[in-house]
Amino acid sequence: MIGIFGGTFDPIHYGHLRIALDIKERLGLSEIRFVPLNNAVHREQPQTTAAQRLAMVQAATEGQPGFSVDKRELNRDGRSYTVDTLTSIRHELGDHPLCLLLGSDAFNGFLRWHRPMDILKQAHLMVLARPGEIYSDDPQLQALLKERHSPEIAPLHQQPGGLIYFQTVTQLDISSTRIRQSVANGESVSYLLPLKVEALIKQEGLYKNSVSSSKTEPAS
Repeated sequence: MIGIFGGTFDPIHYGHLRIALDIKERLGLSEIRFVPLNNAVHREQPQTTAAQRLAMVQAATEGQPGFSVDKRELNRDGRSYTVDTLTSIRHELGDHPLCLLLGSDAFNGFLRWHRPMDILKQAHLMVLARPGEIYSDDPQLQALLKERHSPEIAPLHQQPGGLIYFQTVTQLDISSTRIRQSVANGESVSYLLPLKVEALIKQEGLYKNSVSSSKTEPAS
């Protein structure tokens, strides 16, 4: 089974990488594909270019077995809709099981995504859960859970998509927003992200004029 991990990755950091490694090792995934989006739909647009974010993701994942970078959203014009990406991947891989990694906040709003049921046709949903987290009591989402939730991982490996699975993961208190603000304030970002990514940020002069935000971006 292959995990699909999409996000702006502006920049990618250890929170993203630790979650991906947790999922790969605990659930026996053959691969985690990092998919940097081009034009964000549900969040603010990235502050860096597609080429810069691609370079950071490639630097962060280089040398890690089972980690790969998928550039298809960066190569596609228009909004980065998850259903289009999964459909494209599915055409290449046939019936190979896929799981889409998404945080709890994203899952709570999943039914407001573009063509959510078509997403579930293409892949399983792997919800990255925090211990004791409370999920939306929206009746439609609860009905979907009743129909599609799998308490075990084995069924996900046995069919291409369509199920919802919750997995507790290591949550590091790191966010891309915090990193951008730290760089803008002239503060060190050491130990928050890989050295190669930090070097690229310095080399390109990224985030020096980053706009402060009161929102904290999740590791997704």
